[in-house]
Amino acid sequence: MTDASAARPATAHGDREAVPPRVAVVVGAGAVGSFLGGTLAAAGWDVTLLGRRGGGDGSTTPMVIDVPKGRRTTVRVRRVGAPEAAPTAPDVVIVAVKMYDLAGALEVAARWPALPLATAQNGVGAEALASAVRTSPLIALSLTTAVEATPEGVARRRTGGLGIAAVRGDTAVLRHDLADAFADGGLPTVACTDAATMKWSKLLANLVANATSGLLDMDAGAVWADPAGFDLERRQLREALAVMRAQDLGVVSLPGGQVGALLFGLRFPASIARPVMALAIGRARGGKHPSLRIRLRGGGTGPTEARWLNGAVAVAGARLGIATPVNAALATLVDQVADDPAAGDRWRGNPSALRDAAIGWNDRA
Repeated sequence: MTDASAARPATAHGDREAVPPRVAVVVGAGAVGSFLGGTLAAAGWDVTLLGRRGGGDGSTTPMVIDVPKGRRTTVRVRRVGAPEAAPTAPDVVIVAVKMYDLAGALEVAARWPALPLATAQNGVGAEALASAVRTSPLIALSLTTAVEATPEGVARRRTGGLGIAAVRGDTAVLRHDLADAFADGGLPTVACTDAATMKWSKLLANLVANATSGLLDMDAGAVWADPAGFDLERRQLREALAVMRAQDLGVVSLPGGQVGALLFGLRFPASIARPVMALAIGRARGGKHPSLRIRLRGGGTGPTEARWLNGAVAVAGARLGIATPVNAALATLVDQVADDPAAGDRWRGNPSALRDAAIGWNDRA
């Protein structure tokens, strides 16, 4: 179910009259924060990256944005390590950290309590958390391109774009200006009429070969090429769609998200859909491993985002009376393996075992 009326392409306006640059503070100087901030800087915004990795003396410094096909853009951004060194009255504060760091980032953003805030997290729950601690206007962002930090700045690993939607408050002018700026900076942007629809649509893309790739330690395309892996992936997506329907949420197309094509492909028999979709999903990764695979297979310590991805489906399903055993299993197992890597040995390279455990998860719980 694609709601074409829920989105409109943002347009670039190269002939706009010269005005003072808009000002953005990005809380979070990692790959996503650097990419979003750098894209705004490419459109002429005054951008400050605030974070431990972005710490600096407050002077503007060059940052390189690498994009597919070898193109490079150099922009200038300001880097600071403390909120006191950031502009006192930016037009918008963008919070671009992982979900498990969001509470701390919102405490930093409390320096600007009344100013508009934009959340840029994967999964479901960021906007509710921000709404609980702020009364300011809120905007939701959904980034659909894979980015990685580089020594010179940040690299965009595949095509994609951005969704933007109002959550609360009068943000019409700011959303329009942000959408235009991101588009001007080279990032295709779609303005959506409903934030929940946008975030859940993006969640569908986040689920694809993410938890499964991490637990199985298999490439995304290989997960979908395996009959049991395909069945597991299809089940988790169907559970998520059932939860969305129960909330009267449609599916909106986001640039590069390919959710519509994904759901269309799932309508066909597995014998037809599996090889085609395995090839497409493998290519769509752009050579970058899914985030949960990176985390589970030696890419860091601490929490994972599974709670706000598969876990969000399971929590909503429980609230709505919808069975979501596969998503509940994947969320739980990801965190178990994150805490104890040896616990993942039984799933490595064994889609059949993982599929069977997930299907019967509610009986075991």
